[in-house]
Amino acid sequence: MGYKKAEEILPKEMIELIQQYADGVNIYIPRKEENKQQWGSNTSYKEELQQRNRLIYGEYLKGTAVCELAEDYFLSVKSIQRIIRQEKMRKVS
Repeated sequence: MGYKKAEEILPKEMIELIQQYADGVNIYIPRKEENKQQWGSNTSYKEELQQRNRLIYGEYLKGTAVCELAEDYFLSVKSIQRIIRQEKMRKVS
């Protein structure tokens, strides 16, 4: 998400009206419901995380300890446990 100067995209009259409510304050204008996108839809990061999680689960099934996986992947033990639990559920579904 990038910031835009109001002067570059809004008419002067609208800026003056907004200033009555939020003079000098940063405000967030949410997307219209029909323009919302799922997290990770603009990059491949979501797929990369899914691949990493499958690798973690595979190593866990081969006998690698949770604490070792946490060290290897720079994650907390709780995060590794959550990933394992999610992957187990995904395999069952």
